[in-house]
Amino acid sequence: MIYPKKINASNGEIITQIMLAISIAVAIILTIINKLTTPNVPWAALANGGIIYVWVIVKYSIHRNVNIAGHVLIQTIAVSILTVFIDYKLGFKGWSLSLAIPIILIVANTAMLILTIVSYKKYLRYAIYQLFILIFSVLPAILIGERVVTKPIMSIIAIGISILNLVITIILSAKDLGEAIKRKFHM
Repeated sequence: MIYPKKINASNGEIITQIMLAISIAVAIILTIINKLTTPNVPWAALANGGIIYVWVIVKYSIHRNVNIAGHVLIQTIAVSILTVFIDYKLGFKGWSLSLAIPIILIVANTAMLILTIVSYKKYLRYAIYQLFILIFSVLPAILIGERVVTKPIMSIIAIGISILNLVITIILSAKDLGEAIKRKFHM
């Protein structure tokens, strides 16, 4: 059986640079076409936002030995920024803050809960990422308090799921977490 040749690191870097150059060229061409054809509709900015999003994820994913919870955190932040950008470019109706980000947070918290259930012995590897997602999940509460979010139902659900996720994770990992604390502090 003949196997395909493995791409070595220098070839991989060259391919990445070529793809980045192509992405930049596409972004410039899209911007020019947008300005010439429909300057009042910012569709090129939306497409370019998607290109930037893809490159953030690709660059992060290329690194070896990256924790899957780290991917969840980066995706949560990147998609949230992208949705706010899209909402802003479309005239900022607020759907990104009142609907999209809470849904993203619900999905991220669900993913973290699944990771904890599936590999609860490795909870400590996921703990810092889960803490960051929990802190990020408080953002809707702040936006509700500041009256930025006018329809808070999804934000309230996202906050509730985030708190529930923390409680379930502590319950599932309490014994292991206690043992880790005893080992660290020699109790």
